[in-house]
Amino acid sequence: MAAIAATRFGLGARPGEIEAAKADPRGFLLAQIRREGADVPQDDGESAGTRFEQMRAYQQQRRAERQKKDGEDDVKTAAQAFMNAQRDLREKVGADFLARARLGAATPAAFRERWTLFWANHFTVSATKQLTSVLIGPFEREALRPHVFGRFESLLVASSTHPAMLTYLDQAQSIGPNSRAAQFAARRRNAKAGLNENLAREILELHTVGVDAGYTQADVTEFARALTGFSLGREQEDRAGQFLFREQAHEPGARTILGRHYGEAGMAQGLAVLRDLAADRRTARRICGKIARHFVADVPPPSLVERLERRWLETGGDLAAVAKALVESPEAWDPAPAKFKTPYEYTLSTWRLIGAEPSAIERLAPILTSLGQKPFSAPSPKGWAEDAQTWAAPDALIKRMQWAQGFAAAVADRADPNALARSALGERLTSPVATAIARAETRREAFALLIMSPEFQRR
Repeated sequence: MAAIAATRFGLGARPGEIEAAKADPRGFLLAQIRREGADVPQDDGESAGTRFEQMRAYQQQRRAERQKKDGEDDVKTAAQAFMNAQRDLREKVGADFLARARLGAATPAAFRERWTLFWANHFTVSATKQLTSVLIGPFEREALRPHVFGRFESLLVASSTHPAMLTYLDQAQSIGPNSRAAQFAARRRNAKAGLNENLAREILELHTVGVDAGYTQADVTEFARALTGFSLGREQEDRAGQFLFREQAHEPGARTILGRHYGEAGMAQGLAVLRDLAADRRTARRICGKIARHFVADVPPPSLVERLERRWLETGGDLAAVAKALVESPEAWDPAPAKFKTPYEYTLSTWRLIGAEPSAIERLAPILTSLGQKPFSAPSPKGWAEDAQTWAAPDALIKRMQWAQGFAAAVADRADPNALARSALGERLTSPVATAIARAETRREAFALLIMSPEFQRR
């Protein structure tokens, strides 16, 4: 159970971690659940609003650079300013991801961090959009980490109103068709102004009730209308780059969504829909199923899902209570390691194995990109896949083997692979793997065998 606590609920055992969990494996995990939320990676202290203004300044420099003509005296100056701004923003994104990875590699509370990473994937925002890329670090720090052991409603509202989500899903530009802002846009013949349904659709499909809930396109459209006005402060406004409700962009009128009636109440209308979605039984069932799949098995035991769902409903979506129910569920402690590590989990667990941390984003990012999980770049709002079929394909395993051999060449000579195997896997270390490691011709070969073994790659 101590080995399961560190490898399934956590992010892989650091030296001495399994030994520390032996006395009370469940208690070891329960002690990591705390109301104040998750740990925060070491960062530069910049808020989403600050980052937003920096990105806007960069975009202005880009436009200025493009408008310069060859032969003008200051064309080189403008180009250099643009390149410097581009580099600075890229470095900020890399530093955010590295800080998160370093926290994951070093934390003694790895269950708390894994729980947080689950929610970061559930509420995906991706660097596939340039403006959003610089906001992902602040999004996790501001909207997710403080709320991961609070009420789901708080987490849903915080994520749905954060600048990262509003830019990623184009909500900041959404305007009610009959709003004052739409009338103004019509006079200026702004063809781009109009209703955007992206955020409403993804909240329904991905963040709450799910596609099987029976909602219609009309529900999506009405929800999108309820969310109009959820926007960001612009340059020269007091709340530049921060959440701002724009009354003039809100679609007037009452709405009916999923059979519930919502009166005309401005910002309160959208918040009321979010509150009802958070409390919906279908949301509880869907997300509890995702939690069970993430922690236990691609096809989790129905009894586990039902237990989590029951606790969710009994507590009104108290995520600390749901996490406690997960730890206390006997199905979660099945000795069979059914989950296959994603590239991020795999690399983190390897650093944890040797008690080290990734030292530079220039080393970490190419590794994850080559393994199929480019930093902060989930391919869609669905987030990263978590099933074995996605990550255990032959080509993916060959790439892992190549990386394992390279990593072994760099670190294997520093420690005894036999001792590392016992420290990393505890009672999960099988006799065939232990024998293969002991009989390896070199430490490098032994280390590579360890981190490529089924026991290490599965949790």
